[in-house]
Amino acid sequence: MSIPEPLQALATIRDFIRWGSSEFLRNDLSFGHGFASALDEARYLVLHALCLPYDWPDLYFDTTLTPPERERVIEILQLRVTSRQPAAYLSKESWFCGLKFYVDDRVLVPRSPIAELVANDFEPWVDSGRVWRILDLCTGSGCIAIAAQYHFPEAEVCASDVSRDALEVAAINLERHGLGDRIRLFESDLFVAIPSGEFDVIVSNPPYVDAEDMASLSDEFRFEPELGLRAGADGLELVDRILAVAAAYLSDHGVLFIEVGNSQAAMERKYEFLPMTWIDFEYGGGGVCCILAQDLKQQQAAITALAS
Repeated sequence: MSIPEPLQALATIRDFIRWGSSEFLRNDLSFGHGFASALDEARYLVLHALCLPYDWPDLYFDTTLTPPERERVIEILQLRVTSRQPAAYLSKESWFCGLKFYVDDRVLVPRSPIAELVANDFEPWVDSGRVWRILDLCTGSGCIAIAAQYHFPEAEVCASDVSRDALEVAAINLERHGLGDRIRLFESDLFVAIPSGEFDVIVSNPPYVDAEDMASLSDEFRFEPELGLRAGADGLELVDRILAVAAAYLSDHGVLFIEVGNSQAAMERKYEFLPMTWIDFEYGGGGVCCILAQDLKQQQAAITALAS
């Protein structure tokens, strides 16, 4: 491509980050896939186009780009504006728990605060010395399962998803992290195809977007697979099914961690009888709770009645 005349005055990394930020704001893009602002996302895409890491020192931002480099930067910034695809789908990468993952539009872009839980070995809600089996339910790209395997190298980690497309992406990431022979993948509608057995940790980031929020999603979110977002009128369609069965798959000291995002209030109302600990995250995010196996078992009859 030739550089449009109005852009020929742009020369440095700093110039393009500034211009990209302005274009993103001028076109009212939304930023909910790992970046909090137009500036952050413009910085990421400019550096990605230049094959440079996101933490590239600012002191190099006044270096002048070559004509081919300028063309690559302009192309990806304009594509972000015209297509409204999340940046991760343009770069085919995303970061979770300090690890890089391949992503495309077969999976949601990793952005869960569960990363902080994994980084802290699920403590203090779990005794990390007693974690031998972990299940990542609704794994998507496989990021939670893979991060958990890094933090619990001696544990057996299993991951499942109902989407065959998502499992193909997860398999790519397992291979890239050298874990293809460690983590077991299951094509399963929640627990349906999971072999019987007890897990010390079940962690799940299931679809939890309610009907009202689905109707108001921005274009960026509509690029993501609807199967990974839509969860009925109250956002709890999958959560109901998970709670009804999870106790049978947890060890006596096991814990269920489940993310429900904006459906937290609906879950608190519906399951007010169930002890739930809502987690405060140091680095932002919310809507994640932990539930003890013993509490799930004690309230099994009431849970089953609600889920039926």
